[in-house]
Amino acid sequence: MENAKKTPLYDEHVDLKGKVVDFHGWALPIEYEGILQEHQAVRENAGLFDVSHMGEIRIKGREAEALVQNLMTNDIKSLNNGQILYTFMCYPDGGVVDDLLVYKYDREHYYLVVNASNVEKDYQWMKDQKKEYDAAIINESDDVAEVAIQGPKAEAILQKLTDTPLEDITFFTFKDGVKISGKDCLVSRTGYTGEDGFEVYMKPEDAREIWREILSAGEEEGIKPAALGARDTLRFEAGLPLYGNELSKDITPLEAGFGFFVKFTEDDFIGKESLQKQKEDGLKRKVVGFELNKKGIPREGYEVYKDGEKIGHVTTGYLSPTLEKSIGLALVDVDHSKMGSTFQIKVRKREIDATVISKRFLK
Repeated sequence: MENAKKTPLYDEHVDLKGKVVDFHGWALPIEYEGILQEHQAVRENAGLFDVSHMGEIRIKGREAEALVQNLMTNDIKSLNNGQILYTFMCYPDGGVVDDLLVYKYDREHYYLVVNASNVEKDYQWMKDQKKEYDAAIINESDDVAEVAIQGPKAEAILQKLTDTPLEDITFFTFKDGVKISGKDCLVSRTGYTGEDGFEVYMKPEDAREIWREILSAGEEEGIKPAALGARDTLRFEAGLPLYGNELSKDITPLEAGFGFFVKFTEDDFIGKESLQKQKEDGLKRKVVGFELNKKGIPREGYEVYKDGEKIGHVTTGYLSPTLEKSIGLALVDVDHSKMGSTFQIKVRKREIDATVISKRFLK
């Protein structure tokens, strides 16, 4: 822990008595008051997350668009200025380097937000693929702090701190140069919880003031600081993937069930040939949602069986705070992936029956 990196908000987490853990080399809170309370606050009111550990990489230059298009599975050229796109960056074999967000300023200027655990790997991968493209790749991760305010009351709370009409920042768009509590920020509206919300990017030296101002502004609305534990239960209920669980170098976007974000247009991208072949040949395995039929909690890594034969493993599993039942995601052989199919999850020493259900656990 003593060697873990600290975000500009570390002292705030300590003051709030957050339970700090080592998360991919970062000292971050797993919970403050409790995962359940923080989860419910986001579903009903609002929660404030420190996501300063996320990575930010800027790509600028005459051929920036061509480079980004080659790196990503989604159709970058479909973006308008000020829009954001969710996409995958893949290896030639179709495995996932990372899942990320691409912010488009213009054709010569893109801003990529990548997973904290993958920053150095992603940055090196992008540099290795740059080759003859006329573009600069700048890793700005250490120069940026970020907070996310999520929940049905997020807009009302954040609006108190800015003159910019936040209703103009629509879903999956962003605006730079927004004044939050008098500080210059980039504000976007994407979210990772299944709720409405905003991401606020700022200079590290402004982070503590903005954090405190948002919590103060949202006091009447019931805002709570929220940590990694609630972030994971919230994204999971919303059916959103986590790199390292539902996505990895060994799990393709198609196997994870996110083929929508792989566009087989006329433009080539790294991994296109392999993913096209996988699509044409048919998937051998697939990530599915499931519900346990008896009491028990499925955990990541638990094995999945059908009639005594191992057919996969759990990628994420929880007792859902909102639905109050044990649900999960599992990577299983495609023959057992149809809705209504049954299999067994090995929970400790016993096997519990489970039924395949929609991955969109929350409507």
